[in-house]
Amino acid sequence: MAKKIMFTGGGSAGHVSVNLALIPRFQAEGWTVEYIGSHTGIEKQLVANVPGVKYFGIATGKLRRYLDWNNVKDPFRVVKGVFQASRTIKRSKPDVIFSKGGFVSVPVVLGAKLNRVPVIIHESDITPGLANRIAIPFATKVCTTFSDTDRHLPAGKAHYVGPIIREALNRGSLAHGRAWTGFTNDKPVLLVMGGSLGSRKINLAVREALPSLLERYQVLHLCGKSQTDDTVRAPGYMQVEYIQDELPDVLTMTDLVVSRAGANSIFEFLHLRKPMLLIPLTKAQSRGDQILNAESFRKAGYSDVLPEENLTAKELVSRIDRLYDNRQTYIKQMEAGAPHTDALANVIDLIKRVAKEH
Repeated sequence: MAKKIMFTGGGSAGHVSVNLALIPRFQAEGWTVEYIGSHTGIEKQLVANVPGVKYFGIATGKLRRYLDWNNVKDPFRVVKGVFQASRTIKRSKPDVIFSKGGFVSVPVVLGAKLNRVPVIIHESDITPGLANRIAIPFATKVCTTFSDTDRHLPAGKAHYVGPIIREALNRGSLAHGRAWTGFTNDKPVLLVMGGSLGSRKINLAVREALPSLLERYQVLHLCGKSQTDDTVRAPGYMQVEYIQDELPDVLTMTDLVVSRAGANSIFEFLHLRKPMLLIPLTKAQSRGDQILNAESFRKAGYSDVLPEENLTAKELVSRIDRLYDNRQTYIKQMEAGAPHTDALANVIDLIKRVAKEH
């Protein structure tokens, strides 16, 4: 009898990308695949592009670390989401649920517990995020990307798998990337990524630095949702909110990357041997997980790190030039030290084992 798996996770592209890497593998083996996410989050948009996946929307509440009137209302949304998720799971009867995290996953994990459906959580960062910390007590297993994460988890639940890399990234086409962007082979390509939600400070610094950057590079600028600026135009510069299908082609033609330090993204850059300048979210903006991720990569010799507090247009250009000048050193270090685990196969084997035991 065919098995059924339900995925959850959302709020940002990083909380969906691992799921998108796993879904085709289970579909290819005849599993029924479903997804629970929010009604309007980026996860709904991304999953809509995957054929054969039934999507269920539930109420969600954001887990904030700062004072906000929505903190009063959101617990009620979470409770509503738990009932909606529980009802959906009861009707659907999945054999296992895989959670990538984000605030939308909390009601789903709790709903799974109410229905005695096993849950496998994936934690990308060195330390678990708030949503996963709430959900972990109700999970069967927790897959980790960093081996150091084990010491932050209950004994017996941690399962180190390594970084999950989307298989599509290995099939990028240089010709397609150049055709899509209109870039040539005359100058190196700089890819700037502020995350799916964007970064206003990074975007402003890039635009201010653009005249200097374009002297040496072609710049593809991923600005984030609603953060493009149509008044900024120049030969060799392209800005978009976000890319999905074209990402493998774009990364193939990219020579160096400026990025936030979300674990999923930086491990993909590491896999593809792309020298990185990481600008992690500050502790004022987050729990500090990206700072830990970035520092780990800096110590390993995979990247340079520019704290956002020190970000100026002048410093950005200086660090990018230094990164490019020393690119071969970074590439050699990445070739020597990158993890060689087949994380995708490890996770799939674990999911199958847990589903079989259910």
